[in-house]
Amino acid sequence: MPKTPHRFDATRIALFCHTRLAAHLAPDDLVRLRAYLELCLAKGQFPPYRGHAVDAVLLSEQTGIETRALRTARPHLQPLCDALCRALADQPLRQPAPARPRLRRTPRPAQTDTTDIGAAPRKPGPKPRPIVAHPEPLWSEWTDPADLASALRLHLVRHGESVAMLARAITAAGTRLERLTLDNWIKGKASPRSVVSLQALDCIEDRYKLPEGSLRAKLPHPARAARGHALAGLPASERRRLAWHLPDDFARRTAAEQDEILAWVRTTIISGSTDYRRYQAAAQRQRFAVRFKALNGTGRWTGTRKTRAPAREDAPRPAIDFDDGEAIVSMVVDAPERLQREMTELLRFKTATLTAFGLRRSGVWNAETASQKIEHFGLMFGALVASPDGEIRGHGAELGSLSFAHLVFPRVWDWYLSWREARRGFYTKWEVDMLALGLSLTQKETGWLRQTPRLGQHLVPIPGLVDEADIASARTDWNAACDTLHAHGRHRTRELKRVARIHRDPFEPILPILEAKSPVGEYRRITEEIARRMPDERTYPKATAEAARAFLLLRFGLHTGLRQKNLRELLVCPRGRIPTAERVLEERRRGELRWSTREGGWEVLIPALAFKNHTSSFFGSKPFRLILPDLGGLYDAIEAWIDRHRARLLGPAEDPGTFFIKSVKRSSANAAYNQTTFFEAWRLAIQRYGIHNPYTGRGVIVGLLPHGPHNIRDVLATHILKQTGSYEQASYAIQDTPEMVAQHYGRFLPQDKAEIAARVLNQVWQAA
Repeated sequence: MPKTPHRFDATRIALFCHTRLAAHLAPDDLVRLRAYLELCLAKGQFPPYRGHAVDAVLLSEQTGIETRALRTARPHLQPLCDALCRALADQPLRQPAPARPRLRRTPRPAQTDTTDIGAAPRKPGPKPRPIVAHPEPLWSEWTDPADLASALRLHLVRHGESVAMLARAITAAGTRLERLTLDNWIKGKASPRSVVSLQALDCIEDRYKLPEGSLRAKLPHPARAARGHALAGLPASERRRLAWHLPDDFARRTAAEQDEILAWVRTTIISGSTDYRRYQAAAQRQRFAVRFKALNGTGRWTGTRKTRAPAREDAPRPAIDFDDGEAIVSMVVDAPERLQREMTELLRFKTATLTAFGLRRSGVWNAETASQKIEHFGLMFGALVASPDGEIRGHGAELGSLSFAHLVFPRVWDWYLSWREARRGFYTKWEVDMLALGLSLTQKETGWLRQTPRLGQHLVPIPGLVDEADIASARTDWNAACDTLHAHGRHRTRELKRVARIHRDPFEPILPILEAKSPVGEYRRITEEIARRMPDERTYPKATAEAARAFLLLRFGLHTGLRQKNLRELLVCPRGRIPTAERVLEERRRGELRWSTREGGWEVLIPALAFKNHTSSFFGSKPFRLILPDLGGLYDAIEAWIDRHRARLLGPAEDPGTFFIKSVKRSSANAAYNQTTFFEAWRLAIQRYGIHNPYTGRGVIVGLLPHGPHNIRDVLATHILKQTGSYEQASYAIQDTPEMVAQHYGRFLPQDKAEIAARVLNQVWQAA
């Protein structure tokens, strides 16, 4: 009985694609493959083979599907192509079409005959179309899209080209462009950033005869495209900081204009042009300190500064660091074993829940205070061991000879206070606070040094500061030595308070805001600028999430007036979940953002123990509760952040549970903010959206300087003082007392007070 001819048609192709290939190819790629196979069936054309298997490279060129995807799906695609070949072999021969000139490929080696395994002999597939320098468009009128992905898709269709054809044409023109890279641009998964990618974008403009710079203008961050070769000689870290703040035509400006723009951006936006910040930048070039290990024994260094040690044979050699291209000579000097043991003992004394038997103390250090004291002692010991001939001009003491017992000698403290005054040029409150720390160590009954006289056995002479007679006297009567230092320190404290100067004006960075009639209204303009420049979420989801985070940072600061610690440690409870119990929040000393069903709004709840000043009269041992207002799109932003944006920045990292999280990257897998990174996140938002840049038009406040989250408390206090004149009401906005507002917050000048009085008095004349 004759064999029934094999039936194979477009329906079988569609069914096979739906049942066998849908799980292995993307939907768009599946549509392309199905259309290609149906075209092969209609034209009697065999798919490309290499030996007995489908040639994924040629099939990729003919379908526009990524080669890697075809190779992955080839075990499931092979039966379909074999069936197509058998169906075509059963059809009668057709009259061959007239030959057309094609680009000839390099001849491949002869393939072995594979007809014995049931596959049709390999027939050459269609060759790639010749590369045309400037293809003619199919139509001349079109609406220019706003984003790059849509524009690239439009012009590909307009010129009748595929992604593979365009990538080959740009590469043939001299600028390498991978098909996968171009495909990611078209799908909106990525955008050009490198110099080579931007050159390829310019080549696409030239190929399609588009206006110069028209595609670059559609980038999510057009200023980054402007850097090009102009910033190629700068360090990568500085290029990243500068790129956002450069105009789009930066690369086309003259060298003098480029230098002018770069100088303005560096001084005004990046560093801030204040006397204190210039001093701080210069001081950071001279790193010194003795570093102590963390109390938990994990080996993590608590200190972050580096030490300049005296030049001697047994000292480590100086290391060369680089900060924005500038060399920094520094030495890493770890605390010797004995000094480290003494520091550990002090930390246990001040941080333990209960003191050791026989010891008494006054006050307890939390983790932040302990870290600060470690750094301060490290700086003091670092100054003592630094070489007197180097830039630090220290005392040159032997590192191994130092002990906390040396702090009972007045000459040691006098040298350190004079050394700091010589470096800065005047005394500040920092020296007063440091001396107060020394006094607390020798306090009667509760001082740690006074209660550990055995430290006197560790004393070694320090030339010029401590001699053998001083050591013998201290060992003979330790209490008398502590009394001497305590009396001397109290006398020095009174003298320092008379001459101490304020080394910086805390209001200087935000002075244009505080001078406005409505400081809060002026600061609000920054949040409106963020909302106005929000990227397209569909095309740039991560950039949108970072902008949403900046918006919420500033809005939460304006509505709550919280300190940085309370804001960055604020937990989040999504709507519909059970909020954390207040007792648990008290134990963790953290607040939480949760949905209040009773109030119908988002509530911030923070236990009093979580605040730095929880013993003040403002709290009265009661928690802080605040219902955030549903104004200015705040609730929409909160819900979008919780539902979508937060997860995009978190990625695969562990969720710390806080409302605000960092952008997780390969170099920083921890999503939780610390004091430094949270400050930098706030500062970055001000640099990008707050400071007015005359060269780019971005930013809304002229004269504003970079600042951190603490300045928002000054803005709130000053606003209420200007509106009401009440220090008490101003203290309510920042969870503090009127006395603290008068001393540290709120810029309330005589003319502001006179204006409030005039508003009341002028009502008499208006009534008449």
